[in-house]
Formats: sequence, structure tokens, C-alpha cells
Amino acid sequence: MTNLSASQLRRAADIKDKIESLQKQLTRLLGGTGGATTPRKRRKMSAAGRRKIAAAQKARWANVKGRKSATKPVKKARRKMSAAGRAKIAAAARARWAKAKAQGKKTL
Repeated sequence: MTNLSASQLRRAADIKDKIESLQKQLTRLLGGTGGATTPRKRRKMSAAGRRKIAAAQKARWANVKGRKSATKPVKKARRKMSAAGRAKIAAAARARWAKAKAQGKKTL
């Protein structure tokens, strides 16, 4: 931009002025919306979500201040696997390993 001549700079300024005037005209035509034709919709958060965020923030501040939190953070209950389900998974894993070992011995 520093190596432009005076006539080029004048022309650039004229073009910029034209663009600004056209932008103003467009704004007037569209009713002052600035080009946006549809209003933006705001996302809404549920009350439960706000409560969780508030509880977590209170717990963080309590940690910072060095005292136990006034409200307990919301924790999900851990699911426990039944003994029968665990046995099924273990049996399936043993079967997979047996199959893999059998295939490995055949190729040697």
C-alpha cells in the first residue's frame, strides 16, 4: 500500500466512499437491520441444567475458599455389573483367546 501513487489512493478513497454510501442505502431499505433478514434465536437452558452449573460453581468457590461446599455436586450413581453378567463377559473373553491361540498354533 505504501507504493501506491496519489491517483490510485484518490481512486481507492472514492471507491470506499461509494461502498459506505451504498451500505447506508441498504440499511435504510432493510429497515435498519444491518443486513440481517431473520432475527437470531436464543438458546434456552433447562432449569435442571442451570441448577447443575450453579451447584458446580458453588463447589469450585468452596474449594478455592478452603471450606466444604454448601451444596453437594450432583453425582451420577455408578452402575454395578451383576456376577452373572461379569461371568458371561469373562467366558466370552476366554473363548476369544482360545480361538486366537488355536489359530496361532496352526500357522507355526
